[in-house]
Amino acid sequence: MHFDVFTIFPEVMQPYLETSILQRARQSGLLTVHLHNIRDWTTDRHHTTDDTPYGGGGGMVMKPEPIFAAVEGVLGIPPTCPVILLT
Repeated sequence: MHFDVFTIFPEVMQPYLETSILQRARQSGLLTVHLHNIRDWTTDRHHTTDDTPYGGGGGMVMKPEPIFAAVEGVLGIPPTCPVILLT
């Protein structure tokens, strides 16, 4: 089974993949996981991936452009596999 994980913090995901069941599955070849940094697909010099929430207030809103560019850049247009967006 193969997973492509798109995140702005790939270094946070790595320790989870190197422990317990996930590590054993990867070592036995049952699981492959590629981590992709969404910031690599931004176009500004600060690698901005978030935007101001509509109407103000707290929280963070992800810009769709870098997410779409990352997913389409790795999986193709249109992606040939299911894409699951976690919020």
